[in-house]
Parts: sequence; C-alpha cells; structure tokens
Amino acid sequence: MRGLTKAAVGKPALITGGAVTAMAVAAGLLLAGCSTGSEGVRKEGPAQTQSSAKPGKQPAASAPTREKVDAVKLIKNDPKVSDAVKKNFKPCVKNEYPVDVIYGQLTGGDRDDVVVNILTCGDAIGIGSYVYRAKGDSYVDVFATEQSPVYADIDRRDLQVTTQVYGAGDPVADPSGEEVVTYHWSDNQFRETGRTHTDYSKVGAGNASKSMFQGTEG
Repeated sequence: MRGLTKAAVGKPALITGGAVTAMAVAAGLLLAGCSTGSEGVRKEGPAQTQSSAKPGKQPAASAPTREKVDAVKLIKNDPKVSDAVKKNFKPCVKNEYPVDVIYGQLTGGDRDDVVVNILTCGDAIGIGSYVYRAKGDSYVDVFATEQSPVYADIDRRDLQVTTQVYGAGDPVADPSGEEVVTYHWSDNQFRETGRTHTDYSKVGAGNASKSMFQGTEG
C-alpha cells in the first residue's frame, strides 16, 4: 500500500469491528502516483499526473473549481506541520518532492479541497497527511495527522485515514494491524463517523509478504 509498510500487504487478516470498509489506500498505489475510481477525485504523485474524469464527459454547471496547487509551498508554510517533518521534507531527485496530492470535494466549498500526503523517498512510507480548504486566494489546513505510517484519501466526500498499528516488539516492516478512520465535514470541522480495525495474522507473515514485492514498483 502506498504510504504504508510493504509487509502489511498480502497478509491473511483477522478482522474485528465488523465488515471492512472500502480501503482508502489500495495496494496498486504502491510507489506510483495512481488514481482511484472515486468519482470526482484526482490524484497526483511525484512523477505522474492523472485525471479520473472520463473523456468527453462534461462537468455539471455547479461543479466546484479544480485548480492545481503548489503542495510543497503549502507544507513549508503550514504552521500545523511539525518542525521534525519540515526538517526532513526534502526533494528525492532534483526538485521532485515525495508528496501525493489528491483533489476532491470534502468540505462543500466552491473549489476542490486538497489532501497532501508526505512520504519517505526510499520506500514511500507516509509520515504526514494534511487537508487544505480554499479560503479566499489561499488555502488553510483543516486537518493534520503525523501518526506514521499514515495515508489519507477521499472516498465519496468523506476523508479516510489509514494508519498501521504496532504491538510490543513489532519491527517497522511488520505491524500487528491497521485502522481506517472515516471523517465527515460537519459544522466547519471533520467529525469521526466510522472506524475499522484489522488484526493481521502472523501466519505466513515474513516470506509470503516479502515475495509479493520482490521486483515490484507499482
């Protein structure tokens, strides 16, 4: 999964808390700026820009304005981004910063909201997720989490944040499980509306997980 540790993908899972909701971060997003099938959402990675709009389909007259933002500038000027994250926020190659940028509707504004995920250069692990809402000629941070590994996405106008859970003694590449928290914008803030927890099975954890990613980039 892009933004999460590689070893978590492909593990048998013991699921608690009811049926698992649609995952915000799919395995196909690993190390590639791919886009999901969520309607009205566009994703950008460091090396790829792709629109989910269907060719020839005209947007509705009331559709919000979608304008590309300078995600790097947003992060560097955002007081909600910790000093530790800013200190390590550097380009991986030349001027290419490790950020995924997702455009879509979350807060019901006239312009699309922007979700920015900061990743590590080597293995694309998410170290911070932020949501920006248009205000006048600028954007303001209305959501931030730096509980790594973390990845945020847009699903049907809801914000979904996936984090991995570690038990005592778990190595970084082998978490015990993950949580997917869903938020909905209400009364000028995001409110939690759902939470799903998955416990990973330890059966076949190691070799089976590693074999899935040998020679795989996306």
